[in-house]
Amino acid sequence: MKFFLDTADVDEIRQWNETGLLDGVTTNPSLILKSGRDIREVLAEICDIVEGPVSGEVASTDYDSMLSEGRKLAKVASNICIKLPTTMDGVRACRTLTDEGHMVNMTLCFNANQALLCAKANASFISPFIGRLDDMGIDGMELIEEIRQVYDNYDFETEILAASVRTVNHVKACAMAGADVATLPPSTIEKLVKHPLTDSGLAAFVADWEKTGQTI
Repeated sequence: MKFFLDTADVDEIRQWNETGLLDGVTTNPSLILKSGRDIREVLAEICDIVEGPVSGEVASTDYDSMLSEGRKLAKVASNICIKLPTTMDGVRACRTLTDEGHMVNMTLCFNANQALLCAKANASFISPFIGRLDDMGIDGMELIEEIRQVYDNYDFETEILAASVRTVNHVKACAMAGADVATLPPSTIEKLVKHPLTDSGLAAFVADWEKTGQTI
């Protein structure tokens, strides 16, 4: 499973890119606001750091304006992935932009029917929001499983990009359900490697090694 970092913080992106674990980046208007920077400026800097897809989201909601904004974002760098809302205008814009050779990430997906339409529009990625469904008492992982089955039934090439991922258990469940990508905040990626038995076992090994008086 690919890991995308869900942030517009360039310093965090640079740090995680150096680990060799980062496959891409997703941003949204809220993250751009948090960065306090111009969207095209920060996207250009991120694209210089990361080789994989970098999602930049349009602000408009109608077809013509989404096309205009999407084309402007696509000019920022060759690895820009235009992020569009999963609405009918968004699906239509997706088809137009993908026909022009651009990567498109369809965001705010909450059911398998939406995902089906986006795949038919040749979306590069579909972003089902797991955490937001969980907030409503709906099992977000069921949506990942449903989309996986639909896409496999018809050999769609659209990749499932699990979004609104909030816990390490979400990450494991997404991997088991066959999500192609998970986009994660830095804090969640850090927690993936944590386990108390790893920490206690390492501490014991370090203590025993010191007692040998050896060096390597």
